[in-house]
Amino acid sequence: MNGYARPGISQPSWLLPFVVTVVLFLCVLPLGRLAQVGIAALSRDGAYSLLTDPSLWQAAWYTISTAVLGTIASVILGSIFAFLLTLADMRGKGMLSFLFVLPMMIPPQVTALAWVQMSGPSSPLLKALHLAPPLGSPQPLYSAGGIALLYGVQHAPLVYLALRAGLMALPREGVEAARLSGASGSMVFRDIILPLSMPGIIAGAAIAFVSSTGNFGIPAILGIPAGIYTLPTLIFTKFAAFSSRTFGDVALISAIIAMIAVAGLAIQERALKGRDYRVIGLTGASAVLTLGRLRLPAEIFLWAILFVMLVAPFLALLAGALVPAFGVPLTLRTMSFHAFEEILFRQPITRTAFSNSLFLSVTTAVCLIFVTVLAAYLITLRKNVVARLIAGLIEIPYSLPGIVIAVSFILVFAAPIPLLNLTLYGTIWLILLAYLSSFFAVSLKPVVSAFQQLDPALEEAARLSGAGFLRRLCDILVPLIAPAAGASVILVFLIACNELTISALLWSAGTQTLGVVIYNLDDSGSSDLASAMSVLVVVMVVFMMVLLELLAKRLPRGVVPWRN
Repeated sequence: MNGYARPGISQPSWLLPFVVTVVLFLCVLPLGRLAQVGIAALSRDGAYSLLTDPSLWQAAWYTISTAVLGTIASVILGSIFAFLLTLADMRGKGMLSFLFVLPMMIPPQVTALAWVQMSGPSSPLLKALHLAPPLGSPQPLYSAGGIALLYGVQHAPLVYLALRAGLMALPREGVEAARLSGASGSMVFRDIILPLSMPGIIAGAAIAFVSSTGNFGIPAILGIPAGIYTLPTLIFTKFAAFSSRTFGDVALISAIIAMIAVAGLAIQERALKGRDYRVIGLTGASAVLTLGRLRLPAEIFLWAILFVMLVAPFLALLAGALVPAFGVPLTLRTMSFHAFEEILFRQPITRTAFSNSLFLSVTTAVCLIFVTVLAAYLITLRKNVVARLIAGLIEIPYSLPGIVIAVSFILVFAAPIPLLNLTLYGTIWLILLAYLSSFFAVSLKPVVSAFQQLDPALEEAARLSGAGFLRRLCDILVPLIAPAAGASVILVFLIACNELTISALLWSAGTQTLGVVIYNLDDSGSSDLASAMSVLVVVMVVFMMVLLELLAKRLPRGVVPWRN
C-alpha cells in the first residue's frame, strides 16, 4: 500500500486523476455542451427569431428589475440584522440569527405560497381575523413588486451571512481607540464600522442578485398567474411547448441568464476594487456597540420583522392547510385535518415525492461526501495552480442559476449514451447527476475548512511509520474531520430536499420531487394540499436545522452559518 504514493508527496498517484475526472464530468462537460449548443443556435436562422422576440426581452427586463429590487430589499434587511446581532448588545442573538436564516433553507415556492395565503382577499388567516380586503380586490403579490419583495425575504440571509463574516473581523483596537477619543456610537459606526463593512455588503448583494436571477419558485407562483415571466419561467414554458427549436432556444436563454449572473459578479469585483482592508491586531466580538435605552426598541423591531417574514406566513400556510378550500375562513367549524390525511395516507403522488426527495437528498449528500473528502484533501495538500483550478471549477455550477445547470444536463443526456445505448433523460438518475454538480461546492467548503485546521504533522508521522493513504485516511483524517463532514451531509440534504429549480425541468412521471409536487398542486388549484405539504416540509427543515445546531459545538467555525 506504500508503493502507490509519489516520492515526497503523501497522496496516492490515482487521487489527482480521479478528482479531475469527477470535476470534468460533473462541472465541465455539461457547461461545455451548453456553450456548444448555444453557439450552434447562434449560427442558425432560428436564433434571429428568438433574439427579436419581444417576450424574450420583456422576460429579461423582469429578471433584471426584480433581481435588482430584491437585492436592495435583501441588503436592507440583511444589513440591519447583521449590524445589530453582531455588534450590538442584543439579547437572544442565537435564536434571532437561527430564525432569520430559516427562510433561506425553505423552498422558494413554499415561501411564495405562504405569503399568498397571508395576503389578499382570499386569505384564510385574514378572513378569520376579519382583516381581509373586500372580495374582488387584487392580490398585491401577483406583480413584479411582489416577486421582488419575496426575493428580498428569501435572500436577505445571504447578505446577513456575508456581512456578518466581515463584522466578526472588525478591529477591536480601532473601535476602542475611537471611543477613548470621545467619539459617539454613531460616529464610530459611520467612520469606522461602515467603511470596513462595505466589502461584506457588496459580496452579499452580489450573491443575492445571482440567486434572484435564477430563482424559479417565486416567479412561477407569483408571476405566471399575472402574465409576468422571468427568464427561468420562460425556459419552463419553452419546454412545455416543446418543438424542434426548443433545445437551441433554451440554450440561448440559459446563456443570457448566465451572462446576467456573471455581469452581477463582475460589478461586485469592480465595486470591491480598492476596498481590500487588512485588519491588524485583535478582532471579534468585543467590538460591541452599547444601545442603552434603544436596546428594547431594537429587539422589538427585529422580532416584529421576523414575525412578518416568518411567523405570520407560516400561520397563514397552516390556516390554508386546515380549511377545505382557499378563501374559506378558518373557524372551529371549517377546520379540518383532511389535507394532512390526504397528503400522508391517500395521495400516492405525495408519497412518491417524499421518497424521491429523500432518496435524491440522501444519495447526493452521501455520494458527495466521499468525493469531497478526497477533493478537499487534494486541494488542501497541493495548494498550487492545479488545486486552485479544481476548486474554481467546482464553484462554477453552484454560482450559476439552477435552471442553467438543468438545461446543461438535458443537452448532455437528451440522447442515449453512446456505446451503452442507455437513456438517462426522464429518469431520476439525471436529477441526481444535476444535484451532484450543483451542490458539489456546498459539500466541499466545510470539509476544506476542517482539513485546513488539521496539523499536518499527525499524518506525516503516520506516513513515516509506514501507514498507507487509506489507513491514514480511515484512522486519522476522517475521525478528525467527522463533525465537519456530518455538517456537510446535513447542509446538502437540506438544500437538495427542498430544491425546485433543477427538478422542475428534469422531472417526469414517477420522478416528481417535493418542490415539483407543491408547485403542481398549487397550479392545479389544490391549495389546501399544497399548503399541507408545505407545512410538513417546513417542519422537516426546522428539524434538520436543529439537528445541525446540536452538532455545532463540535464543528469548525463557520460551518453552521447562523451561529455567532
